[in-house]
Amino acid sequence: PTLFAKYDGSLIGAHDQIHMPPVSDDLDWEAELAVVVGRPGRHVPREKALAHVAGYTVANDVTVRDWQHRTREFLSGKTFEATTPVGPVLVTPDELPPGASGLDISCSVDGHTMQKSNTADLLFDVADTIAYISTVITLLPGDLILTGTPGGVGAGRDPKVFLRPGQELVTAVEGIGELRNTVVKDRL
Repeated sequence: PTLFAKYDGSLIGAHDQIHMPPVSDDLDWEAELAVVVGRPGRHVPREKALAHVAGYTVANDVTVRDWQHRTREFLSGKTFEATTPVGPVLVTPDELPPGASGLDISCSVDGHTMQKSNTADLLFDVADTIAYISTVITLLPGDLILTGTPGGVGAGRDPKVFLRPGQELVTAVEGIGELRNTVVKDRL
């Protein structure tokens, strides 16, 4: 998996406003299943990885695409202030299929479906992702892992489509919940 960090200043609540930075018009959506780590772990084997999960929630890895592609590192495009909605609840693993697999995931902009898929189609499942990341760094309780997005992002469309101020972004994962966020232009 491709890894990048997000700083806590990028995170917002399930119904908070997404702040479109004044330095870009290329704000894009990425519906994602989010894993909340419950137990610390380093070098976690795949077969023990799900025991490190406290629960699951919904996230949208809203990305500033032109900043993401300025260099080979994704960081600057992935961690703009107040751009990543997360929530609205934490659903424990016993309430979902193992690894939260087989759940419908979707994203819409102003009522138009842009992404629709299933968590069974993730390139790397939750257990593989935890095992991989824990090879690099110790996972700690409260860490969030966003698991990847399905096709349908704005930058992948022809022509490209990006979010604009006033638009409503709705992100949902079956059995977990829904994010509902409005885009606003951030101030300089």
